[in-house]
Amino acid sequence: QVQLAESGGGLVQAGDSLRLSCAASGGTFSNYKMAWFCQAPGKEREFVAGISGSGGRTYYADSVKGRFTISRDNAKNTVYLQMNSLKTEDTAVYYCAAAFKLTLFDESRYSRGELYDSWGQGTQVTVSS
Repeated sequence: QVQLAESGGGLVQAGDSLRLSCAASGGTFSNYKMAWFCQAPGKEREFVAGISGSGGRTYYADSVKGRFTISRDNAKNTVYLQMNSLKTEDTAVYYCAAAFKLTLFDESRYSRGELYDSWGQGTQVTVSS
């Protein structure tokens, strides 16, 4: 059983930065493909960023490219989302997710939430103007 716990959310102003963390427990973290998704009120869950088990490959939604960076520290069983130049439209609950049952995980699969096996409880990010 893999458990994920996000932290680092909060209330910031437009243009500010935040770093989200997601700590994993259970299993072999370096085997997990990890991702961040977000869900704003009244909207569907959206893919934000994904990272391979080694950290060598990263993927981003177009809306965050150049502003957000996903990274991981396999020694600490933690994945991060550095969020810079935040915009009001980034306001959402941010969830981390882990995929470990499906071994073939190409670029197109990282954005598909249904392929992830474990989810965190989410952390709220609110960006004010």
